[in-house]
Amino acid sequence: MPTYGYECTSCGHAFDVFQNISDAPIKKCPQCSQKVRRLINGGMGVIFKGSGFYVTDKRGGSVPGPSKEAPKASEAPCTGCAVSESCPKAVNS
Repeated sequence: MPTYGYECTSCGHAFDVFQNISDAPIKKCPQCSQKVRRLINGGMGVIFKGSGFYVTDKRGGSVPGPSKEAPKASEAPCTGCAVSESCPKAVNS
């Protein structure tokens, strides 16, 4: 059941009410019986329960990590960058 916040326009009294979505909004302040306005609440954040929501959780199998093998023939440096020092595929001459 949602919680709605209200504030009295006369005395400034602020209060929260648990109401169904289909219920009519409250119109009178419980303290001074004057007009109230409904406030916009931020609501609650999303709550993740259970496993599988964190980086440290496993999916049942191993997650492949970065490879430490030597580069394959298809990963050879391009010929246009052979003289550029800023290119990560540059040929070290």
